Amino acid sequence: MSVTGAGHNADLIVINGRVQTMDDDNPAAEAVAVKDGAIIAIGSRASIEELKGPATKVIDAKGGSVVPGFIEAHMHLFSGGAELAHLQLTGIHGFEALQKAIRDYAPTRPDAKMLVGQGVDYTVLGSERVTRHHLDAILPDRPFCMAAPDHHTMWANTKALEMAGILQGRTLGPGNEIVMGDDGLAAGELREGEAFGPVLDLAGESRVRLGLSTGGEPDPMPTAAERDADRDIMRRGLAWCARHGITSIQNMDGNLYQLELLAEIEAEEGLPCRVQIPFHYKNFMTLDMLDKASTMSEHYNSEWLSSGMVKVFYDGVLDSWTAVMVEPYADRPDWVGEPLFTPQQFIDLAVAVDKRGLQIAVHSIGDGAVRAVLDGYEAAQKANGKRDSRHRVEHIEVTTTADVPRFAELGVIASMQPPHPPGAMDFPLEPTVSRIGPARWPLSYAWRTLKDAGAHVVFASDWPVSPIDPILGIRAAVLRKPWAESDPDQSFSLRDALAAYTVEGAYAEFAEHRKGTLKPGYMADLVVLSADIEKTPPADLHKVRPVTTICGGKITYQA
Repeated sequence: MSVTGAGHNADLIVINGRVQTMDDDNPAAEAVAVKDGAIIAIGSRASIEELKGPATKVIDAKGGSVVPGFIEAHMHLFSGGAELAHLQLTGIHGFEALQKAIRDYAPTRPDAKMLVGQGVDYTVLGSERVTRHHLDAILPDRPFCMAAPDHHTMWANTKALEMAGILQGRTLGPGNEIVMGDDGLAAGELREGEAFGPVLDLAGESRVRLGLSTGGEPDPMPTAAERDADRDIMRRGLAWCARHGITSIQNMDGNLYQLELLAEIEAEEGLPCRVQIPFHYKNFMTLDMLDKASTMSEHYNSEWLSSGMVKVFYDGVLDSWTAVMVEPYADRPDWVGEPLFTPQQFIDLAVAVDKRGLQIAVHSIGDGAVRAVLDGYEAAQKANGKRDSRHRVEHIEVTTTADVPRFAELGVIASMQPPHPPGAMDFPLEPTVSRIGPARWPLSYAWRTLKDAGAHVVFASDWPVSPIDPILGIRAAVLRKPWAESDPDQSFSLRDALAAYTVEGAYAEFAEHRKGTLKPGYMADLVVLSADIEKTPPADLHKVRPVTTICGGKITYQA
């Protein structure tokens, strides 16, 4: 298509690209024109160059793919931004390697109140469980803690446990545990946020975790200097997103403070990504506290900064036996996990949130949790009447044959993470696959099964749990292999994986008529890649890099 006349000069054009629009009516093109933050034309290079005026910025894609901006449908922006400065332990194995990494890092942070490591495998010492004594042998005189990639387990040295006041243990709520040693003292392993919260608070970064740990606001309110530092953490996280081609973020923890920080950044220099921040409802809250979720939704509802969602945790994770299962764990035959809500409490919550017209997103990893959450959504539909609610189930690492068709029947979104299946990317097979057990493997991380059953499947990274890079997620989805030959193939085609990071992400936030696809009138959110992604062998997809990220017509990252 072409548009003529000086008044129609584009602000920016992308030429010489392999444009994958994700629009079935106009699937491929060579060039895109942008004006006032929106796409005004897509077509041949010649037709788009007609829109070039003296002030038009021209981006040459050099034959690389041009795709809609990636929509990160499940991540943690504030804590992820903070963790970029922590010790990264992904891929470290064995005591010597762990010792070297920690001892090399400690002197680079002489003033840190607490040294924090991230991404350490549950099996970092093989079959031996990490204790405080291992960490004391590495670093006895400074407080140190390190987190598993899933952020549901941490290990701390004696100094950290003493300073946090939990060396003697303490009483915690359901699903949380300070593992105790035979000597009557904490062994060093801390399961779930209530257990390791006191340790992490010593790092002076408690505000970045509030949206996850309490859903509440900082108390006392931060000083101007602390607020500046927090805005810088947010900026660091946003820049990291833009660098990876992300133009929209659906954050999965939240409070009012995060919205305020982002609004301040927006007022100062504009946001490089569009951000949705939920209200986080915790199991110690009462239903009247949902007034705050409604207020957040009313006050923040622009294309750049919005709320409108309530995030909930129903269970924990498989690796620490805190996910809730229908049948007992394969390696713990007397245990099905402990939910954070009773089924009835969750039904009451789902009905109340749904009645307010808000969207719900629930962390549900075990098949027992998935079932309870679907039951809650079904109850909400019966109580309040059917509407286009697009409630979400987050993770769905295990499900059952009976629950698969319920996603499509109830109009529920399956929000899943291609980097998460053990063996797909960074996570080792053990202990997870043995914990699940072969009988449940066919319906573990069952993306394809759910999609084939008519569910909307949306992809994300859960950063900082996994690397944020959507292209790595796409690669993991395309290359996915079953754990046993008899298990169904859960892999995605390249196009389906790309759609799960664009089209489906837009659908998940009720924005499919404005973004997730490249077509005239849609938001100018797009990414220019370093190569033609369709012609790249799947195993080499990680070599394809974002070269230019454009959000709302502004260049937010340039390699």
